[in-house]
Parts: sequence; structure tokens; C-alpha cells
Amino acid sequence: MSGGAQPSFTAFAALMFVAGMGIPLMATLNAGLGQHLQSPVAASTILFALALAVTAAILALGGVPARAAFTGVPWYFYAGAVLVVFYLLSITWTTPRIGVGNAVFFVLLGQLVAAAAIDHFGWFGAIRSELTLRRVAGLAVMAIGVYLARKPR
Repeated sequence: MSGGAQPSFTAFAALMFVAGMGIPLMATLNAGLGQHLQSPVAASTILFALALAVTAAILALGGVPARAAFTGVPWYFYAGAVLVVFYLLSITWTTPRIGVGNAVFFVLLGQLVAAAAIDHFGWFGAIRSELTLRRVAGLAVMAIGVYLARKPR
């Protein structure tokens, strides 16, 4: 966002809440497509092709960064592409086998652990936030809550 007022924390939180709601929806839809096509890889390829078209259009409308912006970018910042492919293929393949709730439960658990470590150490330029006993307790409560919400009968 350039110019104008910066959105509030509440606006950012609401945006991430809606984005989070999209994760199980995307997992369900792509898993269904993978089952219909009998290929999680084909379903994921279609998803990425459509996503590329949409993001390319948005990029074209918003302006492509100058060539100089790409120089000096550490290689590991591009690793997100490999991680998103791994995530998409694994969720597309796993969801029909264990259910969307269980698949997303383990995704959330992994996100909690990774986010806590990234924040604590400030890896890759992330805002540093020390992992205090209070945060550990909060993460444990969240993990227990997610587990109880998905616990088999």
C-alpha cells in the first residue's frame, strides 16, 4: 500500500482470518478436483496455472518492479515457491484420505511451531518476538484446542 493511512491491526487480523478460512476450502476443492482427475499433481498444476494467470494480471495492473529490485535478493527468499508446491501437493493428496479437518489440524500445528520459531529468532528478517513462557502456554492452549476440535470420537 502506498500513500494514505496504514490499515489497523484489526484490519490485518480480519484479512488473515478470511485468508485462513480459504485454506480448508482450497484443500477441499483441490482434493475434489484431484479425485475427479485421479491425479493430485494435475489438480495442483491447474490450480497453479490459474493462480499464475490471476497474479500476473494483478501484477500487470499494479506495475512490475524495476529490474534492479531483483538484484541481491538472497536465494532462500525464492524457496517459498518450493514450500507452496509441497503444501499444495501434500494437502491435495492427504485430504481425501484423512479428511479436511484432520489435514488442516496438522497444518495448523505445524504453522504454530514454525511461526513461534521464526518469530523468536527473527529468521529471514521477520519481526522478532521472544518466545516467553506466556507465549509457550498460549501456543499449547491453541494446539490443545485444535486437537480437541478434531479429536476422533
